[in-house]
Amino acid sequence: MDPRILDRLRCPVCGESLGQATDTSALRCPRRHSFDIARQGYVNLLTGRAPHVGDTPEMVAARADFQAAGHYDVISAALAAAATEAVARLEPPEPDVGAYPLVVDAGAGTGRYLGAVLAALPDAVGLALDVSKPALRRAARAHPRAAAALADTWQRLPVADASTAVLLNVFAPRNGAEFHRVLDPAGTLLVVTPDTDHLAELVDALDLLRVDPDKADRVTGSLGGHFTPVSSAVHRAELALSRREAASLVGMGPSAWHTDAGALADRLAALPEPVRVTVAVRVDAYRPR
Repeated sequence: MDPRILDRLRCPVCGESLGQATDTSALRCPRRHSFDIARQGYVNLLTGRAPHVGDTPEMVAARADFQAAGHYDVISAALAAAATEAVARLEPPEPDVGAYPLVVDAGAGTGRYLGAVLAALPDAVGLALDVSKPALRRAARAHPRAAAALADTWQRLPVADASTAVLLNVFAPRNGAEFHRVLDPAGTLLVVTPDTDHLAELVDALDLLRVDPDKADRVTGSLGGHFTPVSSAVHRAELALSRREAASLVGMGPSAWHTDAGALADRLAALPEPVRVTVAVRVDAYRPR
């Protein structure tokens, strides 16, 4: 593991620093807590059993295919621009610290967005956190300057206090207290949520889960005790999809857990091609209080 990332990791049991075992198959802390590195490249920093297993292999595969086609590049570009601006505002590091800001993606999925941000920040390193093993197998290869770890983001994050320059949270749960703890006091939290008309055409045609019209206010409210909002922007794109791509889009999101597969297939088959879909996401930037 890149020592610049390892330096920011902490043992999820005792909070001590972590080091690479001599056989490189595990990370260990001074108190001899040990965490295996999977052959796919991610380290298991989960303690106990996670309350859920995260996205399934089928959901991850659908997301990887859809993202690889560039359909959500509007999100990648927005995050890369916002992260670049956030890092530019940081104070220059002390000479003995090293100029390598850490970007953490909490609920990283395949690591696509983390990879895009690191591509825009040549001096940064990144850490993908997720509870889904199928997702982490891909996230571990998302970028040469990224590492991946199995972790429950509802619990204490395996990251040092005030060590993170930018924290990404894209369509994922938000642990405000932990996000605040790991962020540099001058760091930035970037939260991506669906706007009210996100995928509206598919929602109507396929009877999918609808976006709560009060979602933006609820997100800000849930973070209000720890963060101050500093900016908000809605980013849009119009997609022309095949039925297969539309099926991948549905299969990679929360509707995959709540939609009858047979009924969905029938509705998809009835859609005219190309399937016109609106992407509308909100990118909100927050600073620690």
